[in-house]
Amino acid sequence: MKSLGISAFFLVAVLATATFGQAKSVATNKPPTPNPAAQNPSTTRVRVLGQGLKTAAPTAKVTGAERLKAHAASDFNNRTSRTSSGHTGLRPANFGKGNSTIAPTTNPSAPNAGVTVPLNAGETAPANAGARVTSAPVATAALAASQVYRVGVRDVLDIQLSEHSGRNSTLFTVLEGGMLEYPFAGGPIPVTGLTTTEIAAVLRQRIKIFDNPTVNVNVRDYASHAVTVNGFVAAPGTKTLRREAVPLYAILAESLVLPEAARATITRQGSAPIVIDLTDANLSATLVVPGDAIKVSGLPAGPTEFFFIGGEIKSPGQKAFTAGLTLTQAIMASGGTSAGAGSKVKVSREGADRLLVTEEYNLRKILSGKLPDPLLQKGDRIEVTDAN
Repeated sequence: MKSLGISAFFLVAVLATATFGQAKSVATNKPPTPNPAAQNPSTTRVRVLGQGLKTAAPTAKVTGAERLKAHAASDFNNRTSRTSSGHTGLRPANFGKGNSTIAPTTNPSAPNAGVTVPLNAGETAPANAGARVTSAPVATAALAASQVYRVGVRDVLDIQLSEHSGRNSTLFTVLEGGMLEYPFAGGPIPVTGLTTTEIAAVLRQRIKIFDNPTVNVNVRDYASHAVTVNGFVAAPGTKTLRREAVPLYAILAESLVLPEAARATITRQGSAPIVIDLTDANLSATLVVPGDAIKVSGLPAGPTEFFFIGGEIKSPGQKAFTAGLTLTQAIMASGGTSAGAGSKVKVSREGADRLLVTEEYNLRKILSGKLPDPLLQKGDRIEVTDAN
């Protein structure tokens, strides 16, 4: 009986210990108090998980499994979200599909919040993607053709070398083939197509007798760039350009355009002719380039009107009519009368009914001043009769 009592006592003690251990385990694994900020799982879910572990009762014992879970949550937070610091290691949803942007962070307190970062196809976001990032360096804008001159054959260059101020000439002509022979350069240098600044840089590299020489290059005589001008100008011929392109009005001012000029036609190799109305200031600013041929013309001629003359006349036929033309002027414009001409001249004119009406004039009395010289009309038919 005594052994049975001792066994019952130990059984009760074991059951009590097991019950106490389960209660303690339940208290330890009690979930953390919910945080309202966790309602947005896309931005702060990981942070809430970490905070939940921190808000557990300080006296509760954390199991090894819970430590592993907390470490995994922290690692997930560091590797994927990082939203609180403005950094991200995630690729955008449309990664690899052309230009894309990284969505702005949802944390308004993060640095550069709301900044979109453009990416090119195949690029990954940099570590500091929260800052402003550009996909490519900003390209430097090229100078306009009207502000640049590229040296060509027959141009004369003035090359000044500050370390050598001798009495020798500083003028050098660009030879056929585009070569420049400068005595300190050690040999010919190809310079066609280069600006004076670029030529100076080449010379600084080629000159070895001075350390870091200062070279200044300028064009003394422009000869390689030219256009031709003809037509209604007082000074036609070849005009030299001092830039890669020059406004048309500058060339016309040098060519002394005549008052009756109205149009300019630019003929350029490889393209259709360009017709410019000289009364339009915007069109007159059209750029011309080396090799262009410019023809200046007046207004297009209107429809030509005629009269017709025959009979005893030296040059019969169709003649141009101008307003105010008289009978004697028409005869003189046709070479005058022939030797067998008489004094009578017939002028036939179309009436309102489209029938010809003929009038007869005495040429001798008109020439002697006894009769007025009649005015002609366009389309008149004049017949100078013979003496018989």
